[in-house]
Amino acid sequence: MSTAAFHPPMLVDTQPATYQHVPASPEVRDHWVNSQLIGVLMDNMGPSLVAAMLSLPVLVYMMAGEVNTVGLLAWTGLMLAMLVYRYRLIGIYRLRYDSLEGPQRITFINRYHWTWAAVALLWGGPVLLSYQQAPVATQFVCALVVLGQGLLTLTAFSSYLPVYRTYANALMLSVFVSLVGITVFSAQPAGAMQTSLVLMALLVAFWGLLFMTGTRMHQVHHASFELQFSNQELIDSLTLQTRASLRAVATKNRFLASAAHDLRQPVHALSLYADWLATEPEMARDIAPRILQSTRAINELFDSLFDLTRIDAGNYKVRLQHVDVEKLFADLSLQFEPVAVGKSLRLRSHTRPATLWSDPVVLRRILGNLVSNALRHTHQGGVLLALRQREDMLVFEVWDTGVGIAREHQQAIFQEFFRVSQHQGTEDSLGLGLTIVSKLASLMGYQLALSSEANRGSVFRVMLPAFTQQEATGLPAPTVVRSAA
Repeated sequence: MSTAAFHPPMLVDTQPATYQHVPASPEVRDHWVNSQLIGVLMDNMGPSLVAAMLSLPVLVYMMAGEVNTVGLLAWTGLMLAMLVYRYRLIGIYRLRYDSLEGPQRITFINRYHWTWAAVALLWGGPVLLSYQQAPVATQFVCALVVLGQGLLTLTAFSSYLPVYRTYANALMLSVFVSLVGITVFSAQPAGAMQTSLVLMALLVAFWGLLFMTGTRMHQVHHASFELQFSNQELIDSLTLQTRASLRAVATKNRFLASAAHDLRQPVHALSLYADWLATEPEMARDIAPRILQSTRAINELFDSLFDLTRIDAGNYKVRLQHVDVEKLFADLSLQFEPVAVGKSLRLRSHTRPATLWSDPVVLRRILGNLVSNALRHTHQGGVLLALRQREDMLVFEVWDTGVGIAREHQQAIFQEFFRVSQHQGTEDSLGLGLTIVSKLASLMGYQLALSSEANRGSVFRVMLPAFTQQEATGLPAPTVVRSAA
């Protein structure tokens, strides 16, 4: 049987650790199944040619001198030519179509379909030449060979139903017409006429039997390949699920290792500060800010983890309402100004009076993470938060004069738990800040862009469609939208 390569259904990689199995369409399934059925047909064509080549000299030997010589020579020549042509047809298939599937094989069969009909019609020749004209032994041998050709179609050609029906119908039709022609146009005694009628009735019954049996055998072939296709789809699906599970386990292990590493530092610091405070209570004024800083670091880490979990689970609720950009910028400046002052950096903002239709919590989370990330990786100079109008887009920009991000890392920094090596200055605690920015931007339908140059700084842009800009009058009630998983 032909073993052409199976092409698995198309896969869609939607997220770094998520695989979606896309089942093949019925059209793809039918093309593949038909191509395999044609492969079986062509594999069986060789043995059928061998059987024909072995039968031909026996028939010629039996009919020589017993039937019309000119007719016998003509039939033998046509049969030899057709058998040689069909042998060449097998070579064409092996060279050009055996490694192909689907429409290419069907095109091949449609192009050479006529050869099966031609051979079948030629096999009716021995009956036409010998019936009522040759000795009974010769007639019997010719009938036996033709009967064998009919039975051979069940195993050789029933895999592909259109070819099987063409061959069987042409074979039976040629024999039937031969019997009718000899019966009608030749003078026969009453007994011979009755025998011919009985033979024609038996031939019709045999014809119907061939048709029904061949159809059922084809259904068996078809069901077998459909089952093979379904099994392969199931194997592919299980392979993808296994791969996704392995990646999920790897992600979980990396998460636990990274979380444990990042939690250890502030928790260890809290332990030291608590011991220090217990032994030297008079140092409370100096120790309290450090305890507060460690606590804030732990809270920020857990907030990031919970946010990421809610987004991935599809439970992050978006509440759309009007957002005053000037007030939003003022709140962000108030929040991050102490961090900038502590690092001797300048934190500036540039905006114009504007009201947006957005979720204030989500928008503040996006911009806050970007500003925090910029301050973390900037050691001299400053950070700028701005809102600009560009053509049909409103663009939030966060500029910094930090260490920048090398080109090969500019896509990877938005992946979960990704951290660039420390000597480049782009490590990001647990590596979740920019991941959350990317997921929240996608959730809101915003575009996120990055321009950066190593050792010179970066600019992150959050682009909002212009229709998000709204007038501040007649504010509607907040709109609640649940995120999709």
